[in-house]
Amino acid sequence: MHTVVVGTSGVTASDVLAVARDGARVELSAEAVAALAAARGIVDTLAAKPEPVYGVSTGFGALATRHISQELRAQLQRNIVRSHAAGMGPRVEREVVRALMFLRLKTVCSGHTGVRPEVAQTMADVLNAGITPVVHEYGSLGCSGDLAPLSHCALTLMGEGDAEGPDGVVRPAGELLAEHGIAPVELREKEGLALLNGTDGMLGMLVMALADLDMLYKSADITAALSLEGLLGTDKVLAPELHAIRPHPGQGASAANMLAVLKGSELTGHHQDDAPRVQDAYSVRCAPQVAGAGRDTMAHARLVAERELASAVDNPVVLADGRVESNGNFHGAPVAYVLDFLAIAVADLASIAERRTDRLLDKNRSHGLPPFLADDAGVDSGLMIAQYTQAALVSELKRLAVPASADSIPSSAMQEDHVSMGWSAARKLRTAVDNLTRVIAIELYAATRAVELREGLTPAAASQAAITAVRKAGVQGPGPDRFLAPDLAAADGFVRGGHLVAAVETVTGPLR
Repeated sequence: MHTVVVGTSGVTASDVLAVARDGARVELSAEAVAALAAARGIVDTLAAKPEPVYGVSTGFGALATRHISQELRAQLQRNIVRSHAAGMGPRVEREVVRALMFLRLKTVCSGHTGVRPEVAQTMADVLNAGITPVVHEYGSLGCSGDLAPLSHCALTLMGEGDAEGPDGVVRPAGELLAEHGIAPVELREKEGLALLNGTDGMLGMLVMALADLDMLYKSADITAALSLEGLLGTDKVLAPELHAIRPHPGQGASAANMLAVLKGSELTGHHQDDAPRVQDAYSVRCAPQVAGAGRDTMAHARLVAERELASAVDNPVVLADGRVESNGNFHGAPVAYVLDFLAIAVADLASIAERRTDRLLDKNRSHGLPPFLADDAGVDSGLMIAQYTQAALVSELKRLAVPASADSIPSSAMQEDHVSMGWSAARKLRTAVDNLTRVIAIELYAATRAVELREGLTPAAASQAAITAVRKAGVQGPGPDRFLAPDLAAADGFVRGGHLVAAVETVTGPLR
């Protein structure tokens, strides 16, 4: 099994995906262990002094003015974890919790948190054992860290609360730790706070969304090209020289992908001899511009994620010169903004895909295709209601595009009077990505049907590869009635699993 080694300089997006989704093992580097020990020495020195130090010998948040005596400090650290584990609602997905824990470990290993090496090792041991704390949907404001979600993870380290074992069964965390030979941690000064104070949940969800969207934007370029073929549109608008004079990188990449899919098609350009239709509709002609803008948004979001992956997010932090300083680096604004920005791009990509699907189904705009792509219109409703489903998903996506980060709600007796709502932005982006997959799947279903109905004209080799793969995957049923009862769940799984991109790339080579 692949092993991810965590050092002091952060981790990569690939590391996050390997641990969160693929169950990769985690190890601490010797450099990280040394940095942990050095920072802990600083905290121990400050803890022995009579002067109060925030997070070491004081209360937290609005209670930071109280000096805590040494005999109460272990209780203080336990209590902050217990009191902050106040999440509610449905359970968060296993991959999100693993990303959350791994990214917290990343910051702990930076040497800026003052956590002992044995606590960091326990975090790695829990991940490696396949133990997943029960974390709930609600409880984070995206400021002072994803407090409630991270607190539920810290409870597991203490042997408290509930967690899911590698067998998928939820049981008391203490039992699971014991079964795997993991001793619960007894938190000391600064450690409880250090386990809670980070943007790890929203960052993990951003990293996973970017990975999913990379595949989905390629899928959208493919389905847009298939729709263009089905509508007998022109591929002249995809010429590189046209996109070079408006040099947005994403636009050029999307146009190049569509052009690669359409190479050799006999279906494109026929409307040039059709006097009433001078040019294609915006949903066809402007596909690279819309998808390209989303790709450029992803590039910006990826830059933010890379910076955050290299960051140590905690409060207070231990500096190399021996100071322990309070700061505001836990504020989730940088991550929250791009999470919301991506939700806007996702909604628009889905919207233009739905418009192409509707055009394929409308006999007045499809240039010779049967109504609703039905075998026997009237007796058969074809894909009429599949488009209804797509429209409902797009409407939901528009609601999900409303920014969470534009809101703020004060907390902690007005000490924490401005928050990012980044966790909420991340949660709704996950739903948006999920729904975008379904929207693209429905366009794929309609576009492949439209291309097949253009008898006497040979589609592009890449299009034919997509159609063949769709049939083999069981997305279409056998025989002439295969579109009568659309298997949209199979289409969704086909796109979600990356099979559409894989099928097309056997002909085109790697898409951009």
